[in-house]
Formats: sequence, structure tokens, C-alpha cells
Amino acid sequence: MVLVGDVKDRVAILVDDMEDTCGTVCHAADKLLSAGATKVYAILTHGIFSGPAISRINNACFEAVVVTNTIPQEDKMKHCPKIQVIDISMILAEAIRRTHNGESVSYLFSHVPL
Repeated sequence: MVLVGDVKDRVAILVDDMEDTCGTVCHAADKLLSAGATKVYAILTHGIFSGPAISRINNACFEAVVVTNTIPQEDKMKHCPKIQVIDISMILAEAIRRTHNGESVSYLFSHVPL
């Protein structure tokens, strides 16, 4: 793994669509911290978190691992205080409603329902 760019004295945010066993994202977090990042966060769309994932996150240098609720995370959160969940049910519901009614889904890029 090679880090491109300067992260010294900066907060690093790793963004990924999906994490399963979390080996790569934890390795990347260690690399960022070694390169001088002050804090490391992970933002994930789908947190599968199978096998050694929870142990790896707990032992990694993350300030927080933020994940959407596309997969239930309540049990995982009990074993890993670093996991934080963002509820995306309202935006998914609105996207489905707009698709069903033939309305613009791209409208949601600038008008997120809360």
C-alpha cells in the first residue's frame, strides 16, 4: 500500500462503499497515522463487518467508523463503540417515491430530506 499526498497534521477520512473483514481499511488507517495524520475516520456505505472485522476496528486507530443503516448494526455497535450509524431510510424512501412517480431523483443531490 502506497500513500499519495501529505497528511501530516491533518484529519484523514477514508471513504469506501463496502467493508467486510476491514483488513484493508485498518491497514490504510495505520498508514495514515504513521504518515502524521492527527486523526483517522472511516465513512462507509455498507458495513458487512464479518469475521475479524469488529476486533480489527477496535484495535485500529480510528476515532470513529461511520456507516449507514443499509445493514442492521445494533449488535455490532454493542461490541464496538467506534461504530456510528447514519439513518438513510428517509432519503431511500424519497428516492423510491420519486422513481415510482417519474420524478427527478437527481433533485435529491441538492435537497436532502431530513
